[in-house]
Amino acid sequence: MTKEIKLYGTERCHKSQYYKTFLDHQGLEYKFLDVEINSNYAEELRSLYENRRLNFPTVTIGKKKLRNPSDNELLKWLKKLR
Repeated sequence: MTKEIKLYGTERCHKSQYYKTFLDHQGLEYKFLDVEINSNYAEELRSLYENRRLNFPTVTIGKKKLRNPSDNELLKWLKKLR
């Protein structure tokens, strides 16, 4: 069973755009959840953090949460999917 990948961010955030490009180049399917446009996505992101802040970009791989990860850290978790 493949774990779902989600990217929480905004279209105007350069780091969110970086992760979109990064995931595209990995050839992986993911959901981009724009927390400025959709309040449900914003609430979903807030629920991941005790402080309830919109900490984006955040990548989730299944239940694993990565806030603004380095390339190496993100690759480490993505390799576990293959």
